[in-house]
Amino acid sequence: MRIIAGKFKGKNLSFLKSSTTRPLKDSVKENIFNVIAHSNLFNIDLKKSNVLDLYSGIGSFGLECISREVKKITFVEKNISAVKILRKNLTHLKINNNASVVVDDVLNFLKKDNSEKFEIIFLDPPFAENYYIKDLELIKKKQIYTKNHVIIIHREDKSSDDLNMILNPLVIKKYRRSKIIFAKFLN
Repeated sequence: MRIIAGKFKGKNLSFLKSSTTRPLKDSVKENIFNVIAHSNLFNIDLKKSNVLDLYSGIGSFGLECISREVKKITFVEKNISAVKILRKNLTHLKINNNASVVVDDVLNFLKKDNSEKFEIIFLDPPFAENYYIKDLELIKKKQIYTKNHVIIIHREDKSSDDLNMILNPLVIKKYRRSKIIFAKFLN
């Protein structure tokens, strides 16, 4: 596993060998950033973006964002083993000023008072679970996103979660076992 572009391009990342986590594959990550950069459906400038990486695991998505020089990234992960690897990766890349790591359950994090707003919100919940829909409902209720935002969700290809009451799916891409949903919140 490595950083695929930006100022840390080619740098290797440590990852957790576990049945409870699954790092975002490099090819999927590359395609996500291609859609962000080239889609006419949303206008996101990575260098001006505040990014929220929920269920961040070892942080492969957020670390890629940092390499591409986002303004700020907030990682939220409750698995202590994954957090240790994430912090190891941050130290290895000498990142300390535009990244924060929150060790907490995603729903607990979202319930806290937070005035921060995000342009990009990335969710990579366990494939077997669909409780992340409650997270989306709370994000929408608290409006912790900017007017110009994109929600990116990593799901299993076969998942059929009903998101139409909350989100407007803009692009859905499939890569082997993965499905990536790019969406905006409904008004």
